[in-house]
Amino acid sequence: MNVSEFRTGLREWLDTNDLSAEPGLGLDGQVAQLARVRRALYDAGWMRYGWPAETGGLGGPAVLRAVLGEEVATRDLAEPGIYSMIEVLAPTMISYARPELAEQMVPLLLSGREQWCQGFSEPGSGSDLASLTTKAAARGGDWVINGQKVWTSLAQFASRCVLLTRTAPGHDGITAFFVDMDTPGITVRPLRTMHGVDEFAEVYFDDVVVPGERMLGRPGDGWRVAMDLLPHERSTCFWHRIAYLFTRLDRILAQTTIDDDTALGSAYLALHTARCRSHRTQQRLAGGATLGAETSIDKVLLATAEQQLFDTARDLLPGVLELTDDEWRTEYLYSRAATIYGGTAEIQRNIIARRLLDLGKD
Repeated sequence: MNVSEFRTGLREWLDTNDLSAEPGLGLDGQVAQLARVRRALYDAGWMRYGWPAETGGLGGPAVLRAVLGEEVATRDLAEPGIYSMIEVLAPTMISYARPELAEQMVPLLLSGREQWCQGFSEPGSGSDLASLTTKAAARGGDWVINGQKVWTSLAQFASRCVLLTRTAPGHDGITAFFVDMDTPGITVRPLRTMHGVDEFAEVYFDDVVVPGERMLGRPGDGWRVAMDLLPHERSTCFWHRIAYLFTRLDRILAQTTIDDDTALGSAYLALHTARCRSHRTQQRLAGGATLGAETSIDKVLLATAEQQLFDTARDLLPGVLELTDDEWRTEYLYSRAATIYGGTAEIQRNIIARRLLDLGKD
């Protein structure tokens, strides 16, 4: 099925199957709505396109997943940030888990039966991921994990976690595991952010026993897992986010009484630039390319466009952010984190300078 046929068929199906969300959902409701949407799309086959048959997919190019995410986002069927986590975690499982484990687990995520999380950042190692200290020690055929993660998105809802641990010094001493979140010794404490949502959590691991077959790759492959995962976190998942942000630009146009073509035009140009870059990344992925350092460009463009868009909303919708509890306020506050989550803007610019422009470490 080509992209045009897929989009046409999907739109017709969505027009006749009501998956719309109730207004004003809190985080619990958004997660429940996400599961509902995924389950319906999976049962109808749409969620399975673009994924390999070995893990419950129907094959076809990965760009079909982007088209699906775009339609979900533009129709406000699911919050794009939590929807897009599938584009980060499922490819990692397919690439690094034992085939029989990926075959069992990936359909649970695609179908909405489970939510997963990503245990990377720690109190002392966010953007400096190589400094992580959560330890995994071998014990027979198992591994015993001790440590703490933080800023773990949706951990309180997650059934599984893609977890980075330290098994030896240095980059080659980082090992990844796929951990069941109901394992004894795991404690999750949600964190409330300034936009009033418990989206993130601290996760504590106290003598958590993980079977050896839950290792992703081999001992010491964790850094490679991270380097393969993070480009997806910084690029392909943003196709959905950009589509969603365009709907917010349309709302500004519908609500504003201020004639400021320059501000609106600048916001549109920033979003369009991010979208063009994202489209190029989707094309590279469809062509079989491995994503790498170049996705830092996607991340910088997305963060810049998102903050510019909501700055425009602040300027053209006077008082809405400051004097009301309108959703514009919540989304404006969330946009302040766009230059932090997924790797700070400073880190991304360093990657671009050093690895793409060869400007050296200084």
